[in-house]
Amino acid sequence: MTSAPSSGDPGSSSSHSQGRSPQNRRPDLRRPRFRQWRKVLGATAALALVGTTGAVVLLWSQYEGIVADLPTVEGLRSYQPPVMSRLYAGDDQLIAELANERRIFVPISAVPDKVKNAFVAAEDQKFWTHKGVDPVAIARAGLTDLTRGKGKRPIGASTITQQVARIMLLGSNAVSFRRKAKEAFLAMRVEQVLPKDKILEIYLNEIYLGSGAYGIAAASQTYFNKPLDQLDDAEAAFLAALPKSPTNYNPVRFPDAARGRRNWVLERMADIGAITHDAARVAEAQPLTTRSFTRPGPAPGAEWFAEEVRRELMERYGQDVTMQGGLDVHTSLDLPLQRNAQDILRQGLMAYDRAHRGWRGPVHHLSDIGSSTSTAEWVQALQSVPVPAGMLDQWRLAVVLDAKGQVGWLEGSVVRRNNASQSGGEPRTGVVQAKDMSWARRFKPLRVGDVVMVQPQAEGGHVALMQVPVVEGAIVTMNARTGRVLALVGGWSFQASQFDRATQALRQPGSSFKPFVYLDAMEQGISPSQKFDDSPVSYGAWHPNNYEKDFWGPTTLHDALRESRNLVTIRLAAHLGMKTVADMATNLGLVDSMPHVLPAALGAVETTVLKEAGAYASLAAGGRKVTPTLVDDVQDREGHVIWRPEGLALTTASAQPNAEGNGGQTADQPAADAVFPDAPSDQKSGDAGKAASDAAPIEQPIVMPGQNDLPALHDSRQQVASAQSAFQITTMLQDVIRRGTGMRAGTGIDVPIAGKTGTSQNFNDAWFAGYTPDIVTVVWIGFDTPQSLGKNETGGAIAGPLWNKVMKTALDGYPRQDFVPPAGITLVQYDTGRGVAIDAFKEGQVPGLSANLSSNVNPQELTAADTGAENMPDSESDMAAEGSGGGQSGEHAPSGNGGSSGSAAPSAPAGGDIGMGGLY
Repeated sequence: MTSAPSSGDPGSSSSHSQGRSPQNRRPDLRRPRFRQWRKVLGATAALALVGTTGAVVLLWSQYEGIVADLPTVEGLRSYQPPVMSRLYAGDDQLIAELANERRIFVPISAVPDKVKNAFVAAEDQKFWTHKGVDPVAIARAGLTDLTRGKGKRPIGASTITQQVARIMLLGSNAVSFRRKAKEAFLAMRVEQVLPKDKILEIYLNEIYLGSGAYGIAAASQTYFNKPLDQLDDAEAAFLAALPKSPTNYNPVRFPDAARGRRNWVLERMADIGAITHDAARVAEAQPLTTRSFTRPGPAPGAEWFAEEVRRELMERYGQDVTMQGGLDVHTSLDLPLQRNAQDILRQGLMAYDRAHRGWRGPVHHLSDIGSSTSTAEWVQALQSVPVPAGMLDQWRLAVVLDAKGQVGWLEGSVVRRNNASQSGGEPRTGVVQAKDMSWARRFKPLRVGDVVMVQPQAEGGHVALMQVPVVEGAIVTMNARTGRVLALVGGWSFQASQFDRATQALRQPGSSFKPFVYLDAMEQGISPSQKFDDSPVSYGAWHPNNYEKDFWGPTTLHDALRESRNLVTIRLAAHLGMKTVADMATNLGLVDSMPHVLPAALGAVETTVLKEAGAYASLAAGGRKVTPTLVDDVQDREGHVIWRPEGLALTTASAQPNAEGNGGQTADQPAADAVFPDAPSDQKSGDAGKAASDAAPIEQPIVMPGQNDLPALHDSRQQVASAQSAFQITTMLQDVIRRGTGMRAGTGIDVPIAGKTGTSQNFNDAWFAGYTPDIVTVVWIGFDTPQSLGKNETGGAIAGPLWNKVMKTALDGYPRQDFVPPAGITLVQYDTGRGVAIDAFKEGQVPGLSANLSSNVNPQELTAADTGAENMPDSESDMAAEGSGGGQSGEHAPSGNGGSSGSAAPSAPAGGDIGMGGLY
């Protein structure tokens, strides 16, 4: 038996080692390295876990920050796009658009399928299936961006829903991961809140498509001048090509790029099956042809009227609703009458300017132009000349080519008002008319190289020499029964000056104010045949006089108003008391306030053309306060009427409120008030609103007529003066036209008309105001900075002929109407002492009799303090100073009793001052 080697045997270890296999030895040799790798892997895993956890925490915090900062999407449920407001004339012709962004909203149900498919094919082919974002498109765009290099804008992969989120909720195009993340999260939320059709509707109406067009409907109109349902495949594809870059695919600037992008969209439409590939080939072969579109606003001639309506809307509804609320505003504008009134005013201003101001010289001079200048040279030089402010569209800028008056101009050139230049056009030549050459020669003869304004004539190759007048004017024409303004012209040129002289210029009405002094007299029971003394009078330093500087002695009010006698008017106002005169004027809306001083009775107050038209309309309307209105009704975007003028309403005969004390039609109110001869049908059948604030309260509510009810007009307007008193003034003013100061205004008009001239101190303002039972027109002529129009240039001479032309146009088509006498009035023909006249007398008044009014007169002489004369210097510009008030102060010369003098009037020089404010 062999014993095991002892541990101490040196050979035992070696022998044991040699007896092991290599496999048995490997674990012993690798154990330390394995432990090292295990440590490395453990550390790596720990770091990975920490990093992942940190990344998750970081991403979660970013997500929380992004989500917390996201706007709500609930507002998209009640999406109301900002839509332009539109103004319509009385015949429903579009005259202007008001908008910050030109957009026409179209519901998705009215969008043709071809248009929907074009935008889906171009912008988001998976729109109908994705949940707000397209991961594949995002990955594809990311890979493309990595290979494009630096400095280039990243390719987007936004879906239509993401674009809606960006446009409607974010409002930012910033290139950043945070913005894209917000966009994606919002898109997914939007998809949860809105159906696909609503999302597409918002997108198609909000997207900007260039050339000022927001939304597909505005773009269709802008580029093709047609509605959406008339677009073909090629046109629909072009609109869908624009969202990527409206500027780079503008068909005018970059036609090839636009056509290429359109054809790409057609291919995408074929890929998704919206059209066949054959149809795509046919559409791609079509030329890209656009049609020019001129944005309405305002229609030619309607600028003044439309701007005044815009101001009213801004005051009533504010900027946002007016410009973005989608209002439909139906106005009273008679567009043909408006244009005729504007032309008549311009012709009158040019005639005055030519007669009184002379030729003021060329607008520019080209020193390089000579007899040897070629056509190309003068054309190039002429194109560099700025277009003068106020130059009319039918005029042309022309350069004088020789001393005989030959001129050259560009026919058909495009005038760019924004930069006051012109371009293009065919060169033309003509000769200035001989009479114009003589006219210019008297002041500043034409020289070769002068640039002038001309108007080509129809025959003979001649041109008329033109210049922009320095005098201005205004015209208002309105319905005398309802106050609907039919025409409003605020000056020579809206492009040259937007200051509206019909509504914004405060001017002195002169003698056109006098009828309202006489109306107050009629209200106080004084008859038209009452006589007041027409003789010299002085109040302190003020020595009023008549225009003719003569004196008639005892004069009836009829004759005094017909011939605009200042001294009778002053004595009448002194008898009435200026407080009652002022109350009458303010209650009628003629003035906002006025001093209680006698010069105010002659028109030394301030008013506007529009206010005076309303006051004269009140005379025609039987003493009712007529407030001028430019708007018949305002409708919101849903078509609901949200505003109508107050005062007139259609109701039933059975529900008509009692006339006593509630503003209803009185027995002596003319029956003709119950018609709207020029109102649109929708106004005739609608509630015109509640009573005016200054009318008596309505005790019974307005009841709309039913199908079988008899309609009746409810008139709740304030009765400022009785119908009898108003008719008495109308009768007297008819004689002003027949044989008084307004004869020129009535020439050739064969219907009953009444009117009054007005001329302010120093001939600064010329007025004519007049009316028929249907129409009232007021004309004003003057300088923006008050200065004399010239000696003897009265309202009858300057404004009257223009009034005549406007009224002839306005009355065309109207049936003949007579002024209807109200109950309690008797018309009597009698001799006034200065001829036979017809006047209206109330019950108890004796025609031709002048009663003794001296008992009502304070015999003490009025002082300067009573008349305000100490505050009334010779200059009209200082006329507005307030006096201490005339009240019922008496006048030293008796007013009535046949004009018999109880005390002599103080001596005044025969050539005293013309009555402050009123002339003729």
